[in-house]
Amino acid sequence: MTVPAALTRSQTRRRATAAAGGLSWLAVPAFVYFIAFAVVPLVGVLVLSFTRWDGIGAITLAGSSNWASVLADPGMWHAFKLSIIVLVVSWLVQTPISLLLGTFTAGTQKYRALLAVLYFLPLLLSSAAIAVAYKALLDPNFGLAAGLGLPFLAQDWLGDPTLAMGVVIFVIAWQFVPFHTLIYQGGVRQIPRSMYEAAQLDGAGRIAQFFHITVPQLKYTIITSSTLMTVGSLTYFDLIFVLTAGGPGNATRILPLDMYLVGFKANQMGPASVIAVILVFLGLGLALFLQRLGGTDRAASQLDGA
Repeated sequence: MTVPAALTRSQTRRRATAAAGGLSWLAVPAFVYFIAFAVVPLVGVLVLSFTRWDGIGAITLAGSSNWASVLADPGMWHAFKLSIIVLVVSWLVQTPISLLLGTFTAGTQKYRALLAVLYFLPLLLSSAAIAVAYKALLDPNFGLAAGLGLPFLAQDWLGDPTLAMGVVIFVIAWQFVPFHTLIYQGGVRQIPRSMYEAAQLDGAGRIAQFFHITVPQLKYTIITSSTLMTVGSLTYFDLIFVLTAGGPGNATRILPLDMYLVGFKANQMGPASVIAVILVFLGLGLALFLQRLGGTDRAASQLDGA
């Protein structure tokens, strides 16, 4: 007597569900860790945004005055605009470079493994160390310009507002392109080789294969990388603090740095907490928006054209 296929599938699903339910307790430590170190501090910052505190004395309620003052502050909106500029421009710079390097290093040639190691060296360095190094290299009097005898490098890189923002975005890209290259490298290696072989039989060149196979197949990899890149851009602090300290003037004073200066330099923890909450909701909104772009079927890109 044969068992109906529908019944077999139903039993398989029930067994899988039971197995998953039996192992759900393994997620308890991670859930407790998330509550203790993510949810509780976030709630604390939200409560603190409605108080008046200098970081030392007593905490007193301030109602919505902190929110009103921060939202009416032109300096906060200037920092917000700079944060969006860094987010968008750094994404436009990092994404194509990371995608191309990830595709290139996914090859099987031995020299590509050596190049991959060299590409990933910046990941071993801290942001503060990178900022100190670039600050010394870009010094117009004692940096690369003087050392190599190249007058065109003797610019006031960190003293000119336009050049300073360009340097910040360049250094950010230099540091984080290797990380996203690694993500794309893994994604490219998941693409079935049979798709490229079929395209070659149809006479498609490497450029056509890249745009018609590689890029479509990396749809969800691109969304994942973009989510990490855009949300991460809202946390840049140490690199910019060491490199420019938000200057010249306020030319590179993005929201995370503004939050620090308001809270720990001006001793206004309430308004600083307001900025922190704005950063959290901005990051959550961007992450949700990017995830909605991917839809619900996470495996679809691996099946396109198969």
